[in-house]
Amino acid sequence: MAVSGSSRKKVIVRKFSREWHSGYIDPQGFAHDGRLELLDMTGKVLAMTLLDVKMMCFVREFPNGDTTDPERLVRRNFTSRPRTPGLWIRMRMKDGDELEGLASNDLSLLEPEGIQFTPPDMRSNTQRIFVPRSALQSVEIVAVIHAHAGNRRKQDLTEQERLFAS
Repeated sequence: MAVSGSSRKKVIVRKFSREWHSGYIDPQGFAHDGRLELLDMTGKVLAMTLLDVKMMCFVREFPNGDTTDPERLVRRNFTSRPRTPGLWIRMRMKDGDELEGLASNDLSLLEPEGIQFTPPDMRSNTQRIFVPRSALQSVEIVAVIHAHAGNRRKQDLTEQERLFAS
């Protein structure tokens, strides 16, 4: 794993065993051939099978001391409709946990290794999440959030009114 200093991202990898690892990854090529490569805090490269990984959280800070919730995902669901454009998705993991997020509405959703998305609480320690496809039981698209949804509706009505005006 050749990772330059500027390209490393802080992550916490949560396994289904409840075990977790913190370290650094290359955001462009961390998952391939069913494995995830992590440069741990001691400088050792850990290669984990994606079948064991529940999620990988891109974090602002590493946890201080011994903690059972290093990701600090306070909210796992949106309390209201997101305002940022994208796909509002709801996922059920193999272990029954549910998690919502906002994924890009582009071809990245078709990545073979997994799905990346933004969590509901942007003020938490976790900025983005990657969930391997093997960790998912189901994925539901709750809504497609368009940019400037309020203005678009008004524009559509104006165009429709012109169609029926004589």
